[in-house]
Amino acid sequence: MELLLLPLWEPPHALDWIQLVRSPSRPDVAWGRRPTSCNQFSLSPVRVHHAPLLLDGINGDSSSRCNMTELHEAAALGDYDLVNEILKTGRCDPNHKDADWNDKTPLHWAAAKGQSDMVKLLVEYGARPCLRNDMGWTPAHFAAESGRPGVLRMLHALHAAMDATDLYGDTPKRVAEVYGHKDCVKFLETAEVECRNYRLTAARKGIQLDQTDEDWEHKKEELEKTIPCTQKKHARCPQQKNIGKRLKK
Repeated sequence: MELLLLPLWEPPHALDWIQLVRSPSRPDVAWGRRPTSCNQFSLSPVRVHHAPLLLDGINGDSSSRCNMTELHEAAALGDYDLVNEILKTGRCDPNHKDADWNDKTPLHWAAAKGQSDMVKLLVEYGARPCLRNDMGWTPAHFAAESGRPGVLRMLHALHAAMDATDLYGDTPKRVAEVYGHKDCVKFLETAEVECRNYRLTAARKGIQLDQTDEDWEHKKEELEKTIPCTQKKHARCPQQKNIGKRLKK
């Protein structure tokens, strides 16, 4: 019998499918086997696209398409004890980017799930808060999207860049505004100023801050070429500039 997910309920985030398929107490899971293809899901197109990748990661098939490590999965599930165990034994790189999940790191997952203590633990074991996914999102962006003020406070205390802009020029504060998380917006208004001041102070004192994702910076220039002109916020594309020149003549 194939798995039937009732259309009346759907997890708010794709990462919550991990918890769904591992919950045999749910009747829609207990009635059938675990899905092996996106056709066995009753999902929106975006989640259908990612379902096989997620399931590969759950079933341990990391040798095929999925780069989701054991640490990624534990962080996404919010399993602090398992994350602690993995980090202590050094089984996984805390800064590994999962290419099949848009270059997310375990820290991105922990931030999105609101796991403040896990965020601190990951950073203590070398996870870098400056690392970005393929659209330039830092852990702070994910925390802002999910409305996690506790995580934002933790990241700020760890001197993460709270004013980092993504590929489209959006800061975590802007993301929080879009999703209506007023408590996050209020905190980030102050955090952005404090972050910039700390950066200036560090520069004067010769303190080096880890706020740059070198891999992302190399990819950014190529990625910007693929963004439609209407989605760029801080610079007009060459076509728009040329049109402006013609209008002046």
